[in-house]
Amino acid sequence: MSAQLGGSSPQTGAQAVVANAVDPARRPDVLLRVRRDEGHEVSAWWMIGAFVGVSVAVILLLSFVPGGA
Repeated sequence: MSAQLGGSSPQTGAQAVVANAVDPARRPDVLLRVRRDEGHEVSAWWMIGAFVGVSVAVILLLSFVPGGA
């Protein structure tokens, strides 16, 4: 067999792409992206709270628009 087993170079082109892939979370041009540990996720309550907060802010700002009900 001519294929190298256990060598440092990849055997196929697909493996070379995966081996040379850049982690998107580590790219310097990506803002506000944090790589968290496996299984560590943001609580759904943060998303619910953000939705409620933005909704309240929009309602308050729309109350200043003249001609509203």
